[in-house]
Amino acid sequence: MSDLKHFGSFFRLDGKIALITGGSRGLGLHAATAFLLAGAKKVIITARKAGGEQGIDQAVDKLNKLPGIKGCAVGIAANVAQTEDIERLVNEVKRTDQEVDILVANAGATWGGPFEPTPDWSSQKVLDLNVRGVFNLVRLMVPLLEAAATPQDPSRVVIVSSTAGMNVPHVGEHGTIMYSVSKAAAHHLSRNLAVELGPRNITTNTVAPGFFPSKLANGLIDILGGQDQLERDNPRGRLGQPEDIAGVMVYLCSPAGSYVNGVDIALDGGARLTAGRMTKL
Repeated sequence: MSDLKHFGSFFRLDGKIALITGGSRGLGLHAATAFLLAGAKKVIITARKAGGEQGIDQAVDKLNKLPGIKGCAVGIAANVAQTEDIERLVNEVKRTDQEVDILVANAGATWGGPFEPTPDWSSQKVLDLNVRGVFNLVRLMVPLLEAAATPQDPSRVVIVSSTAGMNVPHVGEHGTIMYSVSKAAAHHLSRNLAVELGPRNITTNTVAPGFFPSKLANGLIDILGGQDQLERDNPRGRLGQPEDIAGVMVYLCSPAGSYVNGVDIALDGGARLTAGRMTKL
């Protein structure tokens, strides 16, 4: 018989403090929900806007009404594409917490259109948030992550990328070339951080979702023939669901994932492996 220590808490986050960027909706909100249900003490979510239908305030209100949770959610408005705002965010966190166990870099930007007339501002927007912003966020958060880390229980960085960083998904009239490039860069940034921060008891991994119905993805889903068509083309016969992102996030950030470092996890039901229908737009 194997001696599996503390197996009952393998997928628990009891007492942990997490920070999730882009946490007011979509994948970030799914992750925040999962963390609280798994026992996290505090989940800090960030987005650019506090108010509004998809702002931080409404998300914090929903999270704090989850049944049976012991922890709480708080929100801090910040634009994590801007280094000055990241610095302000980190200082806000330090006012109440001297350590952070989990950092999820989920906020992202995209832009689509034909190749030649691509405006330079769109490339700057995508790269600033998806690559440069992630680099600066992790860099400035490291002291808080290191304060919480131990050899047995490392702190975690999870970069939410995309399967677009693994292949060439969309070219032509609705091409997303720079978005795809930015996500490939995010994957390699994660690998570099795994080696840089691993000796400091901080793991870094990438989660690369395929299509999950969301405000960010719905327009492209419609262009590609709609949800029903994409589900028929997917080896699993469906698109991503909240439980899919929740499960992967809890795994990577719980004791079960403490030895996982520098890994890309594709979360698309195998769609990235199918022949290139999506390149023909």
